[in-house]
Amino acid sequence: MLKIAWSPEYCHPLPAGHRFPMEKYELLPEQLLYEGTVSAQNFFKPNPVNESLILETHDPVYWQKLKNLNLSKSEIRATGFPLSKSLVDREVLIAGGSVQAADFALEYGIAMNIAGGTHHAFADRGEGFCLLNDIALASKHLQKNKGIDRILVLDLDVHQGNGTAAIFRGDESVFTFSMHGAKNYPHRKEESDWDIPLEDGTGDQTYLEILSRSLDKFTDRFEPQFIMYQCGVDILKTDKLGRLGMSIAGVRERDRKVLEFAKKNQLPVMCCMGGGYSQKISLIIEAHAQVYRLAQEIFF
Repeated sequence: MLKIAWSPEYCHPLPAGHRFPMEKYELLPEQLLYEGTVSAQNFFKPNPVNESLILETHDPVYWQKLKNLNLSKSEIRATGFPLSKSLVDREVLIAGGSVQAADFALEYGIAMNIAGGTHHAFADRGEGFCLLNDIALASKHLQKNKGIDRILVLDLDVHQGNGTAAIFRGDESVFTFSMHGAKNYPHRKEESDWDIPLEDGTGDQTYLEILSRSLDKFTDRFEPQFIMYQCGVDILKTDKLGRLGMSIAGVRERDRKVLEFAKKNQLPVMCCMGGGYSQKISLIIEAHAQVYRLAQEIFF
């Protein structure tokens, strides 16, 4: 059964006009239920991630400042969110969703988190709408508790997974791959194990050819046991923050390639949604919904 982490607390209210579309976390599960892709049984409400796991992944000083709402104005500004206890609670819950989804992926082959993909969170600071790095937290959990010691972070959000790259720098048990806009945020890139920067306007054909060639090399280059898939849809041509040229069909083919790669190689995969900032919320929902349909088609 496809298991999907979701909670009403994912839909944190933001000030009017804020460019982060929180409403997608409410509309996406509604769409999946409406069209019959999933039923209510597919969803689980996650538990907050354990503080001990946070302290293994994030700097204790940063966590205490975040938990006690003591970030400086500049630190808050870097996150892009107005800081509040409910926002921190949301981040802790989302990270718990990715940790539990990783466990379900080991059981069923694939599992999803309606939110997550907070790849701009560093060990010691938050950036770019990310306070805690759920990808890193879920990876640390698998390493510590599930005997998984070769994890591939496959980050296909339009923005480089800079926080994840920094957290796992020098860790040969986690291979970080980021295929992202060369001239997009973050302007100062970190060094992943494998970075593929893309020029502005890169469209379906070029993108999918590069991705196919890359996937073909992974089993020889790293031999992963598990995939963390950050499947942001801000690669769409319509995305306000993206600058690439992908169509809805191209995004669907991207997700198909990744999930078929995982299935063919018997690699459990946890999918977290990442970014999506198109002007029309319907485009964001449709782009995200495709990966759930494909998960049902390919794995179940």
